Amino acid sequence: MSEETTGTPGREAPGEPAGTEWPNPLRDPRDRRLPRIAGPSGLVIFGVTGDLSRRKLMPAVYDLAHRGLLPPGFSLVGFARRDWEDQDFAEVVHDAVEEHARTPFREEVWQQLAEGMRFVPGDFDDDTAFERLRSAVDELDSSQGTSGNHAFYLSVPPRFFPKVVQQLKKHGLADAPAGSWRRAVIEKPFGHDLRSAEELNAIVHEVFAPDQVFRIDHYLGKETVQNILALRFANTMFEPIWNRSFVDHVQITMAEDIGIGGRAGYYDGIGAARDVIQNHLLQLMALTAMEEPASFDPASLLTEKLKVLRAVRLPEDLGRHTVRGQYAAGWQGGAKAVGYLEEEGIDASSTTDTYAAIKLGVDNRRWAGVPFYLRTGKRLGRRVTEIAVVFQRAPHSPFDSMATEELGQNAVVIRVQPDEGVTVRFGSKVPGTSMEIRDVSMDFAYGESFTQASPEAYERLLLDVLLGDANLFPRHQEVEESWRILDPVEEYWASHGRPAPYVSGSWGPVEADEMLARDGRSWRRP
Repeated sequence: MSEETTGTPGREAPGEPAGTEWPNPLRDPRDRRLPRIAGPSGLVIFGVTGDLSRRKLMPAVYDLAHRGLLPPGFSLVGFARRDWEDQDFAEVVHDAVEEHARTPFREEVWQQLAEGMRFVPGDFDDDTAFERLRSAVDELDSSQGTSGNHAFYLSVPPRFFPKVVQQLKKHGLADAPAGSWRRAVIEKPFGHDLRSAEELNAIVHEVFAPDQVFRIDHYLGKETVQNILALRFANTMFEPIWNRSFVDHVQITMAEDIGIGGRAGYYDGIGAARDVIQNHLLQLMALTAMEEPASFDPASLLTEKLKVLRAVRLPEDLGRHTVRGQYAAGWQGGAKAVGYLEEEGIDASSTTDTYAAIKLGVDNRRWAGVPFYLRTGKRLGRRVTEIAVVFQRAPHSPFDSMATEELGQNAVVIRVQPDEGVTVRFGSKVPGTSMEIRDVSMDFAYGESFTQASPEAYERLLLDVLLGDANLFPRHQEVEESWRILDPVEEYWASHGRPAPYVSGSWGPVEADEMLARDGRSWRRP
């Protein structure tokens, strides 16, 4: 639903069916001061008792309501294996909101939101439970004015996706009434290799059309990730040098300073490359390397990102240009950290990678010969995600070598988290009588440049689901292309030794440093 055609939520013109959109004569589509507000709609969360729902989804729903971005009759339905009543569910949401919401708690906002809350207990193979869910949805259409518009959020392990979508189809929940919509929201991982991803996509698309499926990659909801496109295509100072003629290489890093926590059951057998590189880092790479889209719409963005992913080239020698590691015991944050193999629930012979680094090329005219280095890991020096575009050195320097011995390479560094912003690194003369040139940084920070705080990624993404805006959601073609890139690496690792150990609190195994040193480069220290 576009911002130009949104009418008063929950109201239809006389004689028109529920869900009909009509223009608001008081709204000028050129006025950017007014935010996009979701029309009549509801959200159904499967697995609502899980950690993701408690820490991210339910607080995001409240934050949207607090900011006035949800319709007055918005509904929230929870589905899980709990013997709860509606008021029990409301209490759980209330506690999650008080603990994790970004915006202050306001009783009047909460009361309006609580009126549309329902809970349906049951298992995923329980036909009776899905009939109760159907009745709850129908009742909310009548009492809350949701007009038949509902999004189904599958916050459940991937093995349950087929069962849930088949039950939605069987009980008529996937079929929208005339003039309304139904959408499915799926959390990663989208399969564990190309074959499983294709099978999963086929199952989901039997029930929901491709444009009805929203795959959540929460990194794409972060302001700084969206700012990559603004930085490149809304300015003239970056794009002319954003190519092989000026760029030496690109480093994309996602580092965590924590271990696996209580995720042993999910993480072991998956590993860092499947968990992060296949989705987050390849998406960041595609946004960094893509050509300018014809317009900022889902189809145009998909076209350009797919061009990049299909042009990605793996190195011929995977042994020299990929590294996997596994954290060992060490000290981190002033506390003793156990190694991965000593974590509760982890087999002592596990070969799961907690660190992964790979070198990729892009076979097109813009990037031919420019390596992209992607790395991710747990128990590293600090929590940080950044994209560093490192430029070539000046082809000729009139200064003597002593003057520039402390001068590095120019770089544009996009900080995705935690200190969102952009840093430009360049050389400047040191004050004094001699000519000495040293690196300095020019910094832009979101927190200092704008008066309003950035919304949480899940706020933006949930609102986009309700609006039907797919710009920030990877489509199934992107998922499959990403697995095509990573599968050969995983197959090579499966038959070649064990992950290299690295000390907790360090920046990964020495093999990763050696990988870049062979190319005459080194990893940035964020």
